[in-house]
Amino acid sequence: MGGSHPHVPVLYEDNHVIVVVKPPNVPTQEDASRDPDLLTLIKADLKERHQKPGNVYLGLVHRLDRPVGGVMVFAKTSKAASRLSDAVRTRTIRKVYTAVVNGRPKEPQGTLRHHLLKDTKTNMVSVVPASKTGAKEAVLDYRVLSGRDGLSLVQVELHTGRPHQIRVQFAAIGCPLVGDQRYGGALAKPGQQIALWSTLLEFTHPVTQETLRFTSEPPEAFPWLLWDLKAAGAV
Repeated sequence: MGGSHPHVPVLYEDNHVIVVVKPPNVPTQEDASRDPDLLTLIKADLKERHQKPGNVYLGLVHRLDRPVGGVMVFAKTSKAASRLSDAVRTRTIRKVYTAVVNGRPKEPQGTLRHHLLKDTKTNMVSVVPASKTGAKEAVLDYRVLSGRDGLSLVQVELHTGRPHQIRVQFAAIGCPLVGDQRYGGALAKPGQQIALWSTLLEFTHPVTQETLRFTSEPPEAFPWLLWDLKAAGAV
C-alpha cells in the first residue's frame, strides 16, 4: 500500500483474514476528520491487488484509538467476522500492548479494574462508580518491565476492549501515558506522539482453528528508544 496514503504493512493474509500493522494517527474507520482511514485503505488495496470487481468485504472486529499503532486483524468474509467478533466478546483473542507511562505504578505488576463511562459528545472517557447508568467494567493486567528518567515501560494485557481503556486506567492511578494529549494533562507535551503500541495479537483462526500469533515493534523514536525493547521483554 503506497502512494500519498500511509503505508500499511501486511503481516498475514489468506482467504478469511488479513493482519496488518496500523500506522499511528490513522483512524481505524472513517471519522469526522474525513482523513484516510484504515478500513478504507485496506479495502482499496485488496480491490487493487486481487483485481476484485464491485465492493470488497472487510469486517472490523476490534479497534485501536487513532493515535495508537500496532497489530490488528480484519475479517475478509462475514463468517470470519462473526467468529472473530465472538472471540472478542468472549475474550479469547489475546491482545498485548506496550506502553510508556509517567511515574511508576505502586505495584510492579497487577490488575486494574475500573468502571468507565464514555461521553459521546466530547469523546472523553471517565472512571465512574459501578452503579452509574451506562458504566462498563474495564479490566487489564500490567507488568512494569523497566524504569528510566521518571518513566516506566509497561506491558499491558487487555481483558476488555473499552474505548480509551488503557489510557484512562493508567491516568486514574496517576501514571498517564507519555504523549497522551487527551488524558495526560500537563505532562503531555504538545505534538508529542502517544507511547502506546499493539505489540501482540494471538487468536484462533476462524476457519482452520489453528492458533495464529503476530507481533509488531514500536517505532524507533522517543520514548521507546530509552530501552532495548527486546532485552526488556517488551517485544
